[in-house]
Amino acid sequence: MNGFFNIPHPKNEPVFSYKPGSLERKELKDKLNFLKSMQIEIPLIIGGKEIRTGVTGNCIIPHNKNHILGKYHKATEKELKMAMESAKEAWKYWANIEWDERVSVFIKAAELLSTEYRSLLNACAMLDLSKTCYQAEIDSACELIDFFRYNSYFAQEIYKNQPESVYGVWNRVEYRPIEGFIFAVTPFNFASIAGNLPSSPAIMGNVVLWKPASSAVYTAYHIMKLLQKAGLPDGVINFVPCDGKVASEVIFNSEDFSGIHFTGSTETFNSIWKTIANNLNTYKNYPRIVGETGGKDFVFVHSSASILETAVALIRGAYEYQGQKCSAASRAYIPKSLWPDLKEILIDMISSIRMGDVEDFRNFMSAVIDESSFNKIKSYIDYAKYSKNDQILIGGDCDNSKGYFIKPTLIQTTDPYSKLMIEEIFGPVLTVYVYDDNKYEETLEICNNTSCYGLTGSIFAEDRKAIQIANNILRYAAGNFYINDKPTGAIVNQQPFGGGRKSGTNDKAGSYLNLLRWVSTRSIKENFIPPKDYRYPFMESE
Repeated sequence: MNGFFNIPHPKNEPVFSYKPGSLERKELKDKLNFLKSMQIEIPLIIGGKEIRTGVTGNCIIPHNKNHILGKYHKATEKELKMAMESAKEAWKYWANIEWDERVSVFIKAAELLSTEYRSLLNACAMLDLSKTCYQAEIDSACELIDFFRYNSYFAQEIYKNQPESVYGVWNRVEYRPIEGFIFAVTPFNFASIAGNLPSSPAIMGNVVLWKPASSAVYTAYHIMKLLQKAGLPDGVINFVPCDGKVASEVIFNSEDFSGIHFTGSTETFNSIWKTIANNLNTYKNYPRIVGETGGKDFVFVHSSASILETAVALIRGAYEYQGQKCSAASRAYIPKSLWPDLKEILIDMISSIRMGDVEDFRNFMSAVIDESSFNKIKSYIDYAKYSKNDQILIGGDCDNSKGYFIKPTLIQTTDPYSKLMIEEIFGPVLTVYVYDDNKYEETLEICNNTSCYGLTGSIFAEDRKAIQIANNILRYAAGNFYINDKPTGAIVNQQPFGGGRKSGTNDKAGSYLNLLRWVSTRSIKENFIPPKDYRYPFMESE
């Protein structure tokens, strides 16, 4: 490489408004109609080749469950082994080309997504994932664009970071890709995460097998096609939707397995970690284990907080995208002095929320992702209906006749250790515990110790001392902590995302820290003036 090439510091992608009469609104509606007019067949993509196994699943619209967007083929043991071989072959090329050649693929992908692919990916997220146009825009467009641009920039900055050298010696560090392949397991709820988990290791020179969530294959497939359009070489990322059991049996028994980039449930991640540990003698390297899992995210309110600002944060934090965000507000602690007025405002706001088809842009919410999620969320609401400590204040209605609709639900509990305050629900259910104003610090301790998770949380207060106290007590309760803001909406390079405790390995997607997990460094010392005598000066005679 004859030149020090420079990627300018990126800026976060602007969010389009989609207001009535705007060009982007018309393009998006046209794309929605186009995608609904056909049913596509989604193959595996292994070594750049499309492969159909005949073992298929359906891609449906969650808010109109009888509408099939496409059928996708599932990888079996045969195809997974084929993908591993394809990745192994691609590694020989991809791991050894100049870094600027690699990142150019993802910089181009960002440019394509910001222009001609924007309406397509947003329409996919709206139909496949039941996102409103705004939720799609900030996810499948803006955040994924930001991941591509910033991760490319972070790679450059990592490579620049070199050790000190002294007279006669030149020291340098090579940030090598990891030998073997990375397994990317992506969730349904964010297209940006689905695109980031396979691409961030690839940016650093690794090769990847990508298993998207079964309920989000449609969107993931279009992201894969975007990467191919941007020039991704064959075999660098292999697209292999499959059943989890098949993946576990094949991938985790391969000597070339070298890491997993995961977002999903804590239970699944625990199982994967145990499987990897039991197979350690199989692998050439100790695999990198990077995961973001569950959350039981909180909003803690002090008596000095603004009631209206708190109410808006609770509504948006708990109910945007049907509460299906790892960071969604799921439990709230409210002082008794504020509760009567706050309760009235919350009930009034919730009663005004429109829910329905995402193509009606007046709607704030749509359906949850699938029948399994619907049944799980409904079980918690049913529990509240019969619990002596819990009271449903508004919502609680569930209807799956056309789509998987659950109305935004607000529950008040008298038990701060109710299962509704402890367990992850992953739906539009917010549980409130009302505490005595003079038990602020005591209740902060309860918040800190109630849940096994440590992903996101927020404090609402005008009293600076109260904020400082909460900041200290809740230091490990949230990897992303917000002051006078909802606990959702982390932005790449602004709020690096990830949590501790049982919320994951806290490797901070959206920052250089995550990319460091996908390299194996080599220190190189070159001595220009080697010694010519083994004896040291201290050995000379007096």
